[in-house]
Amino acid sequence: MLSQLSDFRKFDRVIIGVLLLLFIFGLMVLFSAAYQRQASTGRNFVLNQGIWIILGLFLAYLIAKTSYHSFLSVAYVIFAIHIFFLILVLVMGKTALGAQRWISIGGVGFQPSEFVKVFTVLALARMIGDDPACLKTKRGLIKPFLLVLLPMVLIFKQPDLGTAIVLLPIFLAMIWVGGIRLKYFMAIIFSGLLFLPLFWFYLKEYQRDRLMVFINPNADPLGAGYTINQSKIAIGSGLLFGKGWLSGTQNQLNFLPERHTDFIFSVVGEEWGFVGTALMLGLFLLLVFRGMKIAELTKDASGKLIAVGITTMLAVHVIINIGMTLGLMPVVGMPLPFISYGRSALMANLIAIGFLLNVQINRTVF
Repeated sequence: MLSQLSDFRKFDRVIIGVLLLLFIFGLMVLFSAAYQRQASTGRNFVLNQGIWIILGLFLAYLIAKTSYHSFLSVAYVIFAIHIFFLILVLVMGKTALGAQRWISIGGVGFQPSEFVKVFTVLALARMIGDDPACLKTKRGLIKPFLLVLLPMVLIFKQPDLGTAIVLLPIFLAMIWVGGIRLKYFMAIIFSGLLFLPLFWFYLKEYQRDRLMVFINPNADPLGAGYTINQSKIAIGSGLLFGKGWLSGTQNQLNFLPERHTDFIFSVVGEEWGFVGTALMLGLFLLLVFRGMKIAELTKDASGKLIAVGITTMLAVHVIINIGMTLGLMPVVGMPLPFISYGRSALMANLIAIGFLLNVQINRTVF
């Protein structure tokens, strides 16, 4: 007992505090967002989310108390297992909402693409950490590039454009911190922008519709543009202090689809207003700053890369989710970390936090 208490004292108190506040706030928002759905289905979303939060925190604790070097030693194996799961999804995965993203093992369904992001960070940290010089040559860049490209392609095939996109900024952040030459870094970005228009031909019809609605929100107001229009109405109607908990009309009158998952920020905006959303964003910002501080103070190259990759992953999730609910980004199906309902995303993000705390207690000086 004393040993476990000592372990908890080593953990970054700011990160732990931010997580607890996000979970409390998230469960309150989820109760409101899922209230009507729960009444009609009898499914207790808040209870389910609470159970997985407890399990996820326990898993994060186990990961945090084991040196990350132990995980790095088997990083390629874990990465390969999750690549196998991604292939399995394409072969026998469950289809829902137009995408084949879920598989079930032992009666438990999960989304491998959520977990592969974390373990791509781990594998890439080992690859660059073992051979930092690989980022100094064109030939050396091939291996880390292919390592990230493989899960991106498999996830894109599901199709899951949002999760595939997240891997790109993670890769760019990690190779930048890893010491890539500026000319190579700029060449990668320029090449990506050059080939970006070609992706249009590989998109599904509904993905093209979402992009067209992003360009012109009034193009299909009752179809592809319906959700984003309702989202903007909900957020805008919250004004400064919001309409109050359980009092959002767009939410409670079922005008807003997917409000307990990808569009839960719309519920926050409507019921808690600008003040509530600003406070929540402040918590996320504090989490990101703390993650970058851990990376800055970490001397070990692999540990620094893990911290940067995990922090970038969480930051990009927040930016894309809020951006799409505000109509500032295309709708790509991206949950809001620690707030949106969803077992796989929640567990993956808590595993990520476990690795971040692992780096903090093993290779930082405060």
